[in-house]
Amino acid sequence: MLKQRVITALALLAVLLPVLFAPPIWPFASVTLVLIGAAGWEWGRLNGAASTAAIGLGVLLAMACALALWVGWGVAAPSLAWWLATLVWVLGGVWAIRVGPAGWPMLSKALRWALGLLALWVAWLALANAKAAGVNFILSVFCLVWAADIAAYFGGRAFGKRKLAPAISPGKSWEGVWSGMAGVLVLSAAWVALDRSWAVDSASLYTRLLERLGLAGLVLAVLFLTAMSVVGDLTESLVKRGAGAKDSSGLLPGHGGVLDRIDALLPVFPLALAMSSI
Repeated sequence: MLKQRVITALALLAVLLPVLFAPPIWPFASVTLVLIGAAGWEWGRLNGAASTAAIGLGVLLAMACALALWVGWGVAAPSLAWWLATLVWVLGGVWAIRVGPAGWPMLSKALRWALGLLALWVAWLALANAKAAGVNFILSVFCLVWAADIAAYFGGRAFGKRKLAPAISPGKSWEGVWSGMAGVLVLSAAWVALDRSWAVDSASLYTRLLERLGLAGLVLAVLFLTAMSVVGDLTESLVKRGAGAKDSSGLLPGHGGVLDRIDALLPVFPLALAMSSI
């Protein structure tokens, strides 16, 4: 299993790193469009779509992303999209976690499909816009989610006592959440210092927040984004539990599916663009 995970991770890096650092946006947008289309197929399967219908949902999502790229939204989408995504993720995420795995399947299939495809489309749009903003900016958002996840894992193992959502993800604890938030605060301080010391192609998310919202605003914004990364993770977990699935698919050997790798990123990227647009 470990060998599979390493090989898959190296293969993904071999594809993603060159397009991430390529100056034009279209290579990164194209590769991530394919991944998001695969995630749309996974979402359909998890929510009761037959094989053909699930493929159709993935293709439809990829076409919607391609259309957005064609009209120029891959570089500069309306900021209203980020704020609508914020509203939907905050209200919808809280509702989904509250009803849990048993309540989610009670929604109609069509509504579940639409909600998932919309979330994936806006997340891809935010990814493309973050890439257009600069490599330093997009990496700072990626690392927020990764730092929160890593700090939460080790903090939860060391201090975890109170379960966060046992019916959805038994391994998560409140202590893990607090540890993740602490880890992101440390990351934010370090990244702002690096922005000031090194020549970078763009301001990071943290520097933007500090300049626009001040220190208190930066702290509140990154804590909010860390919390929403947990909401994204829990939302995908409850959908899988509702479907009786361990992984979203087997597309990434050793890692599960695309949704398993990007669940926490789905709310964070559009919400990060909303916060940094204030």
